[in-house]
Amino acid sequence: MSTRRSVLAGAAALVAGPWAARAHQAFGPVQPELAAPALPLQDMAGKPVALPALLAGQVTAVQLMFTGCSATCPIQGAVFADAQARLAKAQADLRLLSVSIDPLGDDLAAMRAWLAKFGAQPGRWAGALPRAKDADALLDFLRGRAPGVDRHTAQAFVFDRRARLVFRTEDMPQPAELVALMQRIAQR
Repeated sequence: MSTRRSVLAGAAALVAGPWAARAHQAFGPVQPELAAPALPLQDMAGKPVALPALLAGQVTAVQLMFTGCSATCPIQGAVFADAQARLAKAQADLRLLSVSIDPLGDDLAAMRAWLAKFGAQPGRWAGALPRAKDADALLDFLRGRAPGVDRHTAQAFVFDRRARLVFRTEDMPQPAELVALMQRIAQR
């Protein structure tokens, strides 16, 4: 039986090719911590805001998503919905942010509907849209790019109060672990 598993594992590696290893980016503490770039985003009020301004003053877990996704993104939405419920009694400066990586397909109405579908509470969970020319720069900064049609990882990216990227979670983090991580970062 182990020979069969070895053959299947080898076949999977051949089919996946060398690019498959890039599908899951490194996770854990970011050393050195990285200041968020001044990428312009649009907040849910339709106002322009630079990424650092959106992050400053709070510990924020960021997820990359797009509203038309029917595979990974709904699961990510559920992860953040559960995390939001766990944050209900936590200090107010712990926040969730969903950032669309499909600026050509997503608009304010679609993003608002996506957030509402998961019960996003204003002040605790927000959304933002990058300009088309800035989406790739955001993916590159976060190292959140994955090969294939679904261009992003399912990681959460945690920023400290000074808008510095301090932690990359594994794909699909457990909500309780994400909240505990955010609370530890807030205590620094």
